[in-house]
Amino acid sequence: MTALYDMKVKTAEGKDKYLASYKGKVLLIVNVASECGFTPQYEQLQEIYERFQDRGFEVLGFPSNDFGGQEPGTTEEITEFCETNYGVTFDIFDKVHAKGPERHPLYEYLIDKTDPAGNVDWNFEKFIISRQGEVLASFKSDVKPDDPQIIDVIEAGLEQK
Repeated sequence: MTALYDMKVKTAEGKDKYLASYKGKVLLIVNVASECGFTPQYEQLQEIYERFQDRGFEVLGFPSNDFGGQEPGTTEEITEFCETNYGVTFDIFDKVHAKGPERHPLYEYLIDKTDPAGNVDWNFEKFIISRQGEVLASFKSDVKPDDPQIIDVIEAGLEQK
């Protein structure tokens, strides 16, 4: 299995980007969708991004149409939706599969390294990654990004050097 920082993803602009560019930062990786009941979580994702980014924290949003067909738009439409409706300034990437036989290697890694392991069940599942690239915790869709459990894991990760 490829190490997290060796993985390549596509930016919203269609360019290849290695996750190594985030090495040394605490990451919150989330599969997002524009037409989901959890879509308002974009607001909290942006808030915690602004709160912690100057301490080495990044939010990485990966649109996925895997769950209920709730992300049907193009990547350009998705990024415009995020910016217009929620003022999103964190990184949004090209669409990926978070489940199934075409699941992106990033999600293979996240699922494999999460304890206990388990598939991504819906939109807006969150994975928090340490500065060293290890999965610190994962949270299901119904746990809001600003939930104290998530904030505690982010802050603990930021304390590590």
